Amino acid sequence: MKLISVVTACYNEEENIAEVYRQVKEVFAGLPKYHYEHLFIDNASTDRTVPILKEIAQKDRNVKIIVNARNFGHIRSPFYGLLQARGEAVISLVADLQDPPEMIKEFIKKWEDGYKIVMAVKQRSRENPLMFAVRQLFYRLIGTLSEVKQVRGFTGFGLYDQQVIEILRRIDDPYPYFRGLIADIGFAVARVEYTQPRRWKGLTKNNFYSLYDMAMLGITNHSKVPLRLAAMLGFLVAFISVLFAGGYTVYKLIFWNSFSVGIAPLVIGLFFFSAVQLFFIGIIGEYIGAIHTQVLKRPLVVEKERVNF
Repeated sequence: MKLISVVTACYNEEENIAEVYRQVKEVFAGLPKYHYEHLFIDNASTDRTVPILKEIAQKDRNVKIIVNARNFGHIRSPFYGLLQARGEAVISLVADLQDPPEMIKEFIKKWEDGYKIVMAVKQRSRENPLMFAVRQLFYRLIGTLSEVKQVRGFTGFGLYDQQVIEILRRIDDPYPYFRGLIADIGFAVARVEYTQPRRWKGLTKNNFYSLYDMAMLGITNHSKVPLRLAAMLGFLVAFISVLFAGGYTVYKLIFWNSFSVGIAPLVIGLFFFSAVQLFFIGIIGEYIGAIHTQVLKRPLVVEKERVNF
């Protein structure tokens, strides 16, 4: 029997954790040709998430738990959990049930057909329409800027052959953009489209900063376009400035007594150039920050304890 690993990252999900466990167990009850492990990696929850998981793990040896020493963020902890899975195929599944567990059966079918990567691609969502629109805008932006073709609507929910997981282990990235890494590997991908349901219970742990962090990580890790855009825009603005300066000079020479240049163009130009400079200094800062993170080579997470390993 082949072993399938389901990895669920969680942080303060006491309202959802038992339900996601139950639904995954129910799915594998209908897959008698496979046995499974459900690995929960907890990011130092402050509610009852860990006690609930330990109660479940006492009754079910298929459940394994990693508890982090502190909250290592929504990027590092889920990635680390995937690397600890030992199944022949590994499935990433979020704890809020916005990734429908019933899709696991279709993932495994595609995997048995020979695909090493099976992606769940979000076509529609029952979440807040504004947030869905913002996410779609980001997918378009990263798809346009990236040097590697990104899959629009792919959130990380999917199945990955152990060969893919082994490649991710060798990459040794301390702050990985998972979606970009999967696209960068290059294996043939099976896509399974779905409509994302609403969060089961509770509130999302993502905020503006975490979403911004994810967006900038995707851009800095997989595109040099913003840096090159800075150079090109610099040349363009310099050229336009020379044209305007020449035009003002000629006009002043022709209409010396009646034409007054005034201070308004100078003030407007100063603010414009200052804004452009600050914007691209910020972009360069993001790239330097990404390099700094890579150079430090800190571990993805530090474990506090493991259960049922």
